[in-house]
Amino acid sequence: MMAFHKNSLALSGFLFLLGCCSTTVATGPTVLVENGTYEGVYSSTYDQDFFLGIPFAQPPLGSLRFHQPVSLNTSWDGLKRATEYYPECVGYGSDDWPYPLSEDCLALNVIRPAGYENESLPVAVWIHGGGYSEGGTRDQRYNLSFIVQNSVELGKPIIGAAVAYRLSGWGFIDGKEIRDAGATNIGIHDQRLGLHWIQENIAAFGGDPDKVTIWGESAGAGSVGIHLTAYNGRDDHLFRAAISESGGPISLAGVYNATEAQGYYDAAVATAGCSSAKYTLECLRQAPFDKLNTAFNTSAATMPYTDGDIIAGPASEQLARGEFVHVPYLIGTNFDEGASFSPTGVNNDSDLESVLLAEGLPQKSVTRLLELYPDIPDLGIPATYKGRPDYPTPGLQYKRSAAIVGDYVMHACRRLSSQAWAKANVPSYAYHFNVLVNGMTSIEGSGHFMEVAFVYDNTNGLGYYTQPNPFANEPESFAALAKLMSRSWVSFVHDLDPNNHGVQGIPHWPVYQLDKDGYGQDFVFETNATSHPEADTWRKEGIAYLNSIWSELGK
Repeated sequence: MMAFHKNSLALSGFLFLLGCCSTTVATGPTVLVENGTYEGVYSSTYDQDFFLGIPFAQPPLGSLRFHQPVSLNTSWDGLKRATEYYPECVGYGSDDWPYPLSEDCLALNVIRPAGYENESLPVAVWIHGGGYSEGGTRDQRYNLSFIVQNSVELGKPIIGAAVAYRLSGWGFIDGKEIRDAGATNIGIHDQRLGLHWIQENIAAFGGDPDKVTIWGESAGAGSVGIHLTAYNGRDDHLFRAAISESGGPISLAGVYNATEAQGYYDAAVATAGCSSAKYTLECLRQAPFDKLNTAFNTSAATMPYTDGDIIAGPASEQLARGEFVHVPYLIGTNFDEGASFSPTGVNNDSDLESVLLAEGLPQKSVTRLLELYPDIPDLGIPATYKGRPDYPTPGLQYKRSAAIVGDYVMHACRRLSSQAWAKANVPSYAYHFNVLVNGMTSIEGSGHFMEVAFVYDNTNGLGYYTQPNPFANEPESFAALAKLMSRSWVSFVHDLDPNNHGVQGIPHWPVYQLDKDGYGQDFVFETNATSHPEADTWRKEGIAYLNSIWSELGK
């Protein structure tokens, strides 16, 4: 029956054709929010109510381009349809295929189990990943119906929501002019305004504003980390729990370079024909879309950055001081994250040194890391690839490089966050995902993003247009793990504890508590054995060193 449900979803044909025009007679579910009444659509396939493409901000066009998001200030009588996804925010990458893109993109979706409109359900708010440069809320790989359906079947019903935000230069441009205008980290402010909208309106859908969990992967996980540390960890009561998959409070980006950031701004000004303008930012706000699109599509990716405001300073220093929102935190990584981030062709110490210097690490740190991560292939990753990789590709020292880069980009942050939560006596749960999915080779391992289909219980591979279905031709243990992970996430959103998943024979996932050496336990999700807790001490010395230098790197 579950397979029928997933195969029969035809949002691109069924829901999108319904349009978004005003109407006076409701034929679907309705909800009265602060500004007026929306009509959604009922899905008999899932027994759910879909409210799609609900704006939470004024369109960021014209004078509102490169401007912090502005709340809606209009109301209406009658009904507005919320039956069609908004276009995704303009981005640059394969995650955007085959979806329409637009600057006018600040909207959210709400998926509610039918019949719960008068309840007060916990809410999971998804923030998509994509390196802050691609992705969106209509990506079918993030189909909230699956996890909402699991919640109902488990007897722990939740509401799912997803929030859009501006990407690339549209959302994360920096420079003196941007800072003078107070327009830094626009994309993060987009997310935050969406969270405020949810606080003001989710009760009308049957959700509880006091039971919101923010949840994201990769750049979305990093965004969650930013909201946990925003404004020096100020609690604006926007959420009661958080989930980060492959990311967290420490920036995913390399070491920030203000000179480079100004250079990207100046390049956009030149491409837009604004170099001679007295006020270049105002000129950019009125520039033709195509010119700016060209500028951002050919420049380096932009990321969130310290601005002394929403990102007040290095997150590592805030974690050390306990300056973060003290809510339960589920955070984890995949075994072979580094295989997704390390370049190939690393054949000797000199090659590896160049890779690490390019990440912004100082020479003394590179020298120390080469000592802490010796050239012993069995100690590197992916562990699924035995022995030393080939010359010249992926490279004789590829496994060594992947271990260091993965720890630098992902694993060290996760461990430091878990330790910070434990020191503050705030519950957290750490995980380690270890599955070689369909389409991945042994040298790629259990890489970045591979857990997403399992968390969403997307066993039919919906939306995997540019990637193989992770579950195709795999044994039943894959589907069983997806059920366990999806229900564990539901349990955390509903109960603040991932252990109430209802799956028999699974060991207890412990709260991360420090032993005498300062380490706790993470939980390993895998298909070749029963998922289980493990000591969180792998690559102990190398990760400890990385966590000792974040402050000097400004992270």
